Amino acid sequence: MASLAVPENLLSDAGIPNVTAWIEANVGGKVLSMERQSRWRPIYFADVEKDGRTLRLCVRGDRTDVPCVFPLEHEMLVQKLMHEHGINVPRVYGWIDDPRCYVMDWVDGIPGFDGATEDQRRAVMTEYMKLLADLHRVPVQPFKDAGVVHAADSSQSHVVGAERFEQVIYRGTKKRPDPFLEWVLAWWRRNPLKAHDREAVVTWDSGQFHQKDGRLVAMIDVELGHVGDPMMDLAAFRMRDTVLHYGDISELYAIYEEFAGTPIDLDAIKWHHLFFTLSNALSFHTALADPTPESDYMTNLQWVNETNRFALEAIAEYLDVDLPQVEMPEPVATQVAAPFEHMVGSLTRIDAGNSFAQHQIRILFRLARHLQRWDQVGRAMEEATFDDVEALLGRRPASWQESEQMLEDFVLRDEGRHDRELIDLFNRKLQRAQSLNGPVGSAMARHHPIQRFDGRAWGEHR
Repeated sequence: MASLAVPENLLSDAGIPNVTAWIEANVGGKVLSMERQSRWRPIYFADVEKDGRTLRLCVRGDRTDVPCVFPLEHEMLVQKLMHEHGINVPRVYGWIDDPRCYVMDWVDGIPGFDGATEDQRRAVMTEYMKLLADLHRVPVQPFKDAGVVHAADSSQSHVVGAERFEQVIYRGTKKRPDPFLEWVLAWWRRNPLKAHDREAVVTWDSGQFHQKDGRLVAMIDVELGHVGDPMMDLAAFRMRDTVLHYGDISELYAIYEEFAGTPIDLDAIKWHHLFFTLSNALSFHTALADPTPESDYMTNLQWVNETNRFALEAIAEYLDVDLPQVEMPEPVATQVAAPFEHMVGSLTRIDAGNSFAQHQIRILFRLARHLQRWDQVGRAMEEATFDDVEALLGRRPASWQESEQMLEDFVLRDEGRHDRELIDLFNRKLQRAQSLNGPVGSAMARHHPIQRFDGRAWGEHR
């Protein structure tokens, strides 16, 4: 597979006049306002006066720092076809070439359950599991005929998306060694999924929806949608549960089974879950190694460090291995401690005047705190990792670059013989990396353990 690049002609403020003209010509009415969402991906919300009422639209563009696994046009096609087949996703109005984006209905409500009662959460999640079951019953042939990505044979439906993630997004743009990612990918390949013939339209990055007042408003963000294995949709949302809190996932699986009329394949879900824990590391490898000016570096880093720990937890649960907490070094005051503190404090006092500019300052604030934390403890953590690599390989790295290369080379030729030792090494290495995200106790450096498949708490023995 050929590698992809971030497209040119991206959606930005400069393209809004063209977007406005397109909406007025193709949707109708008059655009009253266009506001950029304060987040890492260019998305705008438009208020349009039409037929005596205000219509609110969403304009969605490409990612700016990494290529999409599937092109934006493919995302729009999947969403359009889902809507036409009665699936509760926003209506699509059409595609704009300049700048690259598509226009859909805006979705009311919020992700997650802030302010919701337990009964409301249960009601929404019941609706959502029914929606997934309904999606998985949609005929796949119209999607295939329209050009939606699918496997040549239904027995390979579980890998068509994974291959794009690994080969196109990661290997096609790889910039530097990534020993942990290579180790998990190798482990995943050594433990393949059993034969099956399941095939369905999937959203893959499941758990993305808005709810309001105890009702599901709509499923959103189907950028990874394609024809795959329906068990994929029962795996991916396990990660998002750590921040959005869907409830007991085993209960949600039972609800899905009731609506789907078929039992779930828990082994397949575990297999898909492990791969999807790598989705951030695969996606943002290049964005972290060589960030673009538009990149939200700290969001990418936080996601990768958190979900890498999810990947290790998945393998540790499978092998029934504990992952003990690692003691972190005490911070030291270097010659630049005072200017670092001054910079961090200064960034908290800037009032940018609009929400998106304030969001960009927040990105820089988080980056400053990450660098400040590295100044305090980074060298000690680096030396501790060198100790671990030397203990395993018999030679001490001279630099962090050599350490990563030595460890990756070892992983690639080891073929699982030292998995137990590597689990311990990576447990320490990943905890150190996450601790460097920001100050101790900060949201950026905090780990939220994922729900285990066996229902036990982490650290709880049988």
